[in-house]
Amino acid sequence: MFSLTYEFKLQPTKQQIQSFEDWLEINRKVYNYALAERKDWYKSRSCQVNACSLRSEYIIQADVPRPTYASQCKSLTVAKQQYPELKRVQSQVLQQTLKRLEQAFVSMWERDFGFPRFKKVGQLRYDCLSPIRERTI
Repeated sequence: MFSLTYEFKLQPTKQQIQSFEDWLEINRKVYNYALAERKDWYKSRSCQVNACSLRSEYIIQADVPRPTYASQCKSLTVAKQQYPELKRVQSQVLQQTLKRLEQAFVSMWERDFGFPRFKKVGQLRYDCLSPIRERTI
């Protein structure tokens, strides 16, 4: 069997590069916000009620469900109405960012990885800016 691979290198213009970086920055903010929401929920359940410090612990009501991929995707639609900059990025891309966070939590529980970390400016990168590969047989 013979397999042939083509590799195409993207050559975006400066304006396209700027919009790609803008999209990545919006994705980073969505990732960090979703991570903060999950982290606050976990911290509010990590200590006993009679032993928590009101100054250092963030307390969330007991009947609030745990933030999941599905619940955060639903809240993303509400956030798009409040924050117009989220409309510049397609919803599937933002959902993929939330899926990436969900995978980080699954890896933490199943493979003993550490707790997911917040992303700094310029740290969130996707493979979309690498060369596109097409495979034909």
